[in-house]
Amino acid sequence: MEREQLADFLRRRREAIRPAEVGITDGPRRRTAGLRREEVAMLAGMSVDYVVRLEQGRSSQPSPQLLGALARALRLSDDERAHLFHLAGHPPPPAEGVARMARAGLIRMLDLLGDASALVMSDLGEILAQNRMSVLVGGDRTGFTGDRRYLVHRWFTEPAERAGRPPEEHAHHSRQLVADLRAAAGRRAGDPVVAGLVARLRAASPEFRELWEAHEVAVRRADRKTLLHPRVGPLLMDCETLITPDQGQQLLVLTPADAETRERLELLRVLGVEEFPTRP
Repeated sequence: MEREQLADFLRRRREAIRPAEVGITDGPRRRTAGLRREEVAMLAGMSVDYVVRLEQGRSSQPSPQLLGALARALRLSDDERAHLFHLAGHPPPPAEGVARMARAGLIRMLDLLGDASALVMSDLGEILAQNRMSVLVGGDRTGFTGDRRYLVHRWFTEPAERAGRPPEEHAHHSRQLVADLRAAAGRRAGDPVVAGLVARLRAASPEFRELWEAHEVAVRRADRKTLLHPRVGPLLMDCETLITPDQGQQLLVLTPADAETRERLELLRVLGVEEFPTRP
């Protein structure tokens, strides 16, 4: 661990970020260059004291999980994230680990889309990052582990996952999820992560197995869906999907499809202080 270089790198990256880039209001009395330490701590989900000790070269060695959180908070590029891991005395995450970290550019777009529900998802359906409106609309979906990380796995193995969609849309959504996974499996032929996920789903769900054998292939693009929110009622949303050049990550932006949904989303923003409960 190269404490002095790590401290200098973190301090310089913090000072280089404008508050507006991460959705923080830049008031007229602000004197700090870039972000404050407490703002980095808030964005990374760690204590201010630990951020201070890191920047002063007095900290213990941060874990890979903490480094990943710092990389997201500081909007580091892939190269900067690898450098951060090297300075902290850890090897950079393997390819699968990197794929599970939202790209810095996509996180910046989340910040800019504060009024719209937006999230970053991997090509296997793991939600990597959400903005606040996305959490209000659908709950925090970034804390799942194991196969539960993947939306397609929860959809076919956990009945509670389907409670957020009207029954008449279930069949379409099932086909869409399987077709999208088929496309990912084709791009990642021979990848044991994908092969293992498919094998476990085939064993666990007859519905998935039947749809998989139909061999439909379609990358997720534009769509219209109804979300059943427990506090404000049904939300008719248009979903646009932007895909990275390597097709490894997707930015999903949900916007209201009618006036009634716009009114309900405005109400949800007002009620937002109570936050949508995280699903188990």
